[in-house]
Amino acid sequence: MSGAARPALVLFDFDDVLARYAHEARIAHLARSCGVGDRLVAEVLFDSGLENEYDGGDIDTAIYLERLGEGLGVPVDEAMWIAARVAGSRVDPAVLAWVQAVATQAQIGVLTNNGVLLTEAARTLLPPLFPGLEGRVLCSGALCVRKPDPGIFRQALAHFGVAAGDTLFLDDKPANVAGARAEGLLAECVPDREALADALRGHGFAL
Repeated sequence: MSGAARPALVLFDFDDVLARYAHEARIAHLARSCGVGDRLVAEVLFDSGLENEYDGGDIDTAIYLERLGEGLGVPVDEAMWIAARVAGSRVDPAVLAWVQAVATQAQIGVLTNNGVLLTEAARTLLPPLFPGLEGRVLCSGALCVRKPDPGIFRQALAHFGVAAGDTLFLDDKPANVAGARAEGLLAECVPDREALADALRGHGFAL
């Protein structure tokens, strides 16, 4: 990698790359906000398949929140959802600093298997990266296809106008990395902060 040209675009996964995601903390926060039990939130949001529908772009935000509120017996608005999503995420200051450093050396973007409201949570969690990331957070819910489907990588490349071979994709899931590589992207599996730093440095970025 050291002898190759530095990538023109770095695409970061969101959960467990840019921010560590704690499923239980998100559920608990929404449960407290709605005055219901954690188990009910888990059933309505995840066991029912509602979250998967939203992440896949099968339903829009209005329908998603309406069905979530109906299931919990309490109206749920965007602010409540975002607050719970933020509560379930933790940003490592070192990771944030590395991404800021990369942004001075290449284009950056986010490619995540999440519904479109994730963009709003990202603004709250990663304020130093905005407005630079405006229009550059690509969610599967908007693209109507999820990683590792090859279609999501093609859409991402078209959106940014960068060739596959000039794009570095970083994800914590091996299947997603394999999908990106199959489409010709440079891709690395980064399950922790050390792996993330190694991957960025290995592709020529000064952190």
